[in-house]
Amino acid sequence: MQYDIKNIEPATLLKLYRNMIKSRLIEEKMLILLRQGKISKWFSGIGQEAIAIGVTMALNKEEYILPMHRNLGVFTSREIPLHKLFAQWQGKASGFTKGRDRSFHFGTQDYNIIGMISHLGPQLGVADGIALASKLKTEQKVTAVFTGEGGTSEGDFHEALNVASVWRLPVLFCVENNGYGLSTPTNEQYNCKNIADRGLGYGMESYIVDGNNIMEVYSKVKELAESIRKDPRPVLFEFKTFRMRGHEEASGTKYVPKDLMDLWAKKDPVVNFELFLKERGFLTDEEESGIKQNITNEINTHLTLAFEEEDITPDEIIELNDVYKHFEYESITSLKESKNIRFIDAISEGLKQSMERHAALVIMGQDIAEYGGVFKITEGFVEQFGKERIRNTPICESAIVEVGMGLAIAGIKSVVEMQFADFVSSGFNPVVNYLAKSHYRWGQSADVVLRMPCGGGVAAGPFHSQTNEAWFTKTPGLKVVYPAFPYDAKGLLATAINDPNPVLFFEHKGLYRSIRQEVPSDYYTLPFGKASLIKTGAEVTIISYGAGVHWAMEVLEKNTSIQADLIDLRTLQPLDTQTIYDSVKKTGKAIILQEDSLFGGIASDISALIVEHCFEHLDAPVKRVASMETPIPFAKQLEAQYLAKDRFEAALLALIAY
Repeated sequence: MQYDIKNIEPATLLKLYRNMIKSRLIEEKMLILLRQGKISKWFSGIGQEAIAIGVTMALNKEEYILPMHRNLGVFTSREIPLHKLFAQWQGKASGFTKGRDRSFHFGTQDYNIIGMISHLGPQLGVADGIALASKLKTEQKVTAVFTGEGGTSEGDFHEALNVASVWRLPVLFCVENNGYGLSTPTNEQYNCKNIADRGLGYGMESYIVDGNNIMEVYSKVKELAESIRKDPRPVLFEFKTFRMRGHEEASGTKYVPKDLMDLWAKKDPVVNFELFLKERGFLTDEEESGIKQNITNEINTHLTLAFEEEDITPDEIIELNDVYKHFEYESITSLKESKNIRFIDAISEGLKQSMERHAALVIMGQDIAEYGGVFKITEGFVEQFGKERIRNTPICESAIVEVGMGLAIAGIKSVVEMQFADFVSSGFNPVVNYLAKSHYRWGQSADVVLRMPCGGGVAAGPFHSQTNEAWFTKTPGLKVVYPAFPYDAKGLLATAINDPNPVLFFEHKGLYRSIRQEVPSDYYTLPFGKASLIKTGAEVTIISYGAGVHWAMEVLEKNTSIQADLIDLRTLQPLDTQTIYDSVKKTGKAIILQEDSLFGGIASDISALIVEHCFEHLDAPVKRVASMETPIPFAKQLEAQYLAKDRFEAALLALIAY
């Protein structure tokens, strides 16, 4: 193997060598421990060390790297203490995830490393977000993100590269083409000659690099990184290499032809570079032996520390408290007079005042800049805040959610507008698997608000009318807000943006221009987890949220003799169970109204909670009223039949008469 070492100091050559040897020796030790049953799983990067180490050493330590599960060299080259890595792999408390995740599924702000999740693709968009933050802060930093050739088949790969190209983000997309996605060869993964060829379609530079040649990796990445810091833009690297072990050790390599294994064995990056250094006089046999012995001693010492640590003692309180980042709610009351405005105006005003209050806050979404969004909520925002902070996005919901996560990692808040709540399904994975789980897994908050225009009654059909909050109330780690009035919408939106946790903020489209209310002109906040008691009475408890609150009010205005507690939940996660229980214990009867279809909706959980906690106070079965078990239709007559609105009155009267 040929190595070009021009302008490279001998000390750098030896450091590259030491880092590769360290990675290899750790891996060999892990394989022994795996066979001994002392670790549960191992994804080997043997034969690919030059890529992780070359890329990491080519970057500055303050620049973020997002590695995969074969990139041990990223972690060791950033000099993470080995006992913390070993504790992580053994599920000990001193590991980075407190035993909640394994392998390299973690991040650490101390070393500017953001680990993967098993879905692979989302980290590519997260890298976009981190790079966007560095660009907004004019920090002249590069972000590197890894994926395998199999991961390039995912839609997230396309979305992330497209966004990075359109926004000229300083991202190094590092594809380790190691021949197989588990057992699937590359000719069954993609049909172009080289993955790097795709760069042309994204309008970005791309390079093919010998991933087993440490000098080629290091020199090319260093050259491009220095250029990108001065002229921000994305670059696609395809590192040609080979996976010498199974996808994970239990997989084996029987599906790989022997002659192919033999060919790549001759290209071993560690062995070849070691021979080169000896031939050129940079390394003696004695120095080699000393380096390996020192690393072996370090490995054994740190393994002892990890093994001696006690196993985790489960603590329910600790587990529950770590699902969300602690948020100290600040109650802010408006000092200015109120004005009568529409629901949509309250949302717009709340966004604008939060933009003024949080100088770095970024809003992203389709058509939200000059056009002002399809509902004109952000109309005029570009003129006040500029296009850097009011960002039109390509049609790629998944990547934009991921960008929000990346911004949060870099300390910037964001609001992402789903043009319609229905479209969040295109970004479902990063919402429920990345935003929701990051704080619990490794203490990283996801400071992202997803605005969700939702709901029926406007003849918009199956793809623009869903109220899909139950998809997310089921997912620990997310907060779900669903206001019914302009006053609540503005105050709760301010709190959502202040809260460092991921919040899905549902805005019923049917209320946008139909509901008006006196709303304070100035900035103010309202607490999460506190329902609003709209009406009081001793006969029955009505529980609802969003448009359902207004449907219930219409029925009560028509039937003035009904004495009801009408509870507007306002937030669904956290849920104000105390107000519900207190009311049901008083009235003895409960009816829950939701616009969503019945099965699996939040009404079912509220009903179960009432039965569990208020059973002895009930004078009738808990009643649920919801929309039909069909997708929401388009035609006005069909939509009216679908919605729960016209069935609520009969159900309420029947419950009262029970």
